[in-house]
Amino acid sequence: MKKIVIDPITRIEGHLRVEVEVDEDGVVREAYASGQLFRGIEMILKERDPRDAGLLAGRICGVCTNSHFRAAVSSVEDAYGIELPKNAQIVRDLMAMALFIQDHVVHFYHLHSLDFVDVTSALQADAALAVEEAKKYAKTQYESSFSHYEAVLLKLQNFVKAGRLGPFSNGYWGHSAYRLTTEQNLILLSHYLEALKFQTQLSKAVAIFGGKTPHPQSIVVGGVTSVADMLSPQRLNDYIFNIKEAKEFVDNAYMADMRLLAAAYRDDIKAGLGRSAGNFLSVGGYEFDERQKLFSSGVIYAHDFSKVEEFDESKITEEVDRAWYGTDGEVCYTDLNEDGTLKTAKNDDKYSWIKAPRYGGEAMESGPLARVLVSYLGGNEFIKPFVDEFLKESDLELLDLSTTVGRNAARAIESAYICEYVFKLVSDLLQNIKHDDTQTWTKYEFEKLPQNAKGRAFFEVPRGVLSHFVSIENQKIKNYSVIAPTTWNASPKDKDGKRGAYEEALIGIKIKDTAKPLEVLRVIHSFDPCLACAVHVVDAKGRELSSYRVRTV
Repeated sequence: MKKIVIDPITRIEGHLRVEVEVDEDGVVREAYASGQLFRGIEMILKERDPRDAGLLAGRICGVCTNSHFRAAVSSVEDAYGIELPKNAQIVRDLMAMALFIQDHVVHFYHLHSLDFVDVTSALQADAALAVEEAKKYAKTQYESSFSHYEAVLLKLQNFVKAGRLGPFSNGYWGHSAYRLTTEQNLILLSHYLEALKFQTQLSKAVAIFGGKTPHPQSIVVGGVTSVADMLSPQRLNDYIFNIKEAKEFVDNAYMADMRLLAAAYRDDIKAGLGRSAGNFLSVGGYEFDERQKLFSSGVIYAHDFSKVEEFDESKITEEVDRAWYGTDGEVCYTDLNEDGTLKTAKNDDKYSWIKAPRYGGEAMESGPLARVLVSYLGGNEFIKPFVDEFLKESDLELLDLSTTVGRNAARAIESAYICEYVFKLVSDLLQNIKHDDTQTWTKYEFEKLPQNAKGRAFFEVPRGVLSHFVSIENQKIKNYSVIAPTTWNASPKDKDGKRGAYEEALIGIKIKDTAKPLEVLRVIHSFDPCLACAVHVVDAKGRELSSYRVRTV
């Protein structure tokens, strides 16, 4: 057996290390995913005022700031039994929907697409042939004229003449695992560049109600503070305009590219490459009305699509047998082997900062794929036509979504679905305002709230299931805990040896060139990893500049 180490996995948020063991044929027989930085935000939150939880928890990540901010505030509201006004709920949801779309687009084009797109191959593309090729995957093409493709080619050529590929540097160009034609490479690269401009508009949509992004400031315990924005026709129109632009890109570029990708990598899809154990978890949420939610909640085991079990939060546990913690949660780091590899030889070796959450004792996959499958199989009438249309046009089955390429398709389907129904939320908000319902905050007197309380919040966020748990004592945070989406997906093995979703999805893939493990990157990136745990400040030579001790009292 040969061990391949990729450290760090690039084009993600945070620091992730992956080690795989391959046989003489290059087939992965074992895998270890290791989160390489310690996250200590929960410790910093201790002894803080519960009303400040959102401002601090929002700093857990520089990408999912709105998600953590909202989950923290919601857990405190749950602890105190504070009910939100409908308008506050809608405003928070509108921010979340814009973040979903923005995050999904950035993930595929800027963090993942280069695992499929050979940049240097695009230099040989024929712009006229690219125009014809684009017509195969969308009735209405997005920026697909001859002059547009010629301009993209010129830009790429200028990068090369300058002796660098700029944002496209350090790829495995020419790798035998690439499948796209020169014209297909050009089409996706053109959308890569367009997405750089597009994603800034979606950030503006979040900031309209959040004050700014990242790290919005408008969510407070009891509601939101962005009253003036909610009541401003101009601000609402700005939000609607940005979402309409997003819908055009998602429908005519993102979805088209997924159909293209599914056709080019059909053999990989049918071979089940990147398929995890088939245990999927969704907590649902985002109500349109009392009858229907954007996402359904439920649990699927072992790809059994014949039934969706109800979600039961009491079945969630966290293990630390293979993570760098002791039995009572204290830090328990062990050094690497002498050759720099993780200590994984023994079943009780610890090799990651990520804990191992389990649902009913099983490792689960969380994220867009889980949401799409649970919602579709759970009878969500709104999402069903989006899934059916993609499967029909791509000549795929539902199981085919449970693959590396399928996971990306599920994310695009979800984006198109959100773009369609986010306007329902805007309509609900406008109706409330029309009927003089402008309440955005539930009044409470903090001094009269219970001294001791416990709360939790469960949300579906771009990367999957996010849960925050807070314990309050004497109106101060006594304990705080977060289980983020990547905690589920990047989980190390548990005491029974069950792999997390990342590790399981790697088993069985064949690596054609062990010096260039592109196939590993494809699988891991398809989950949209986000391991933000801490921030280290170093100089250009890697030396520590300073260290800081944060006082909690």
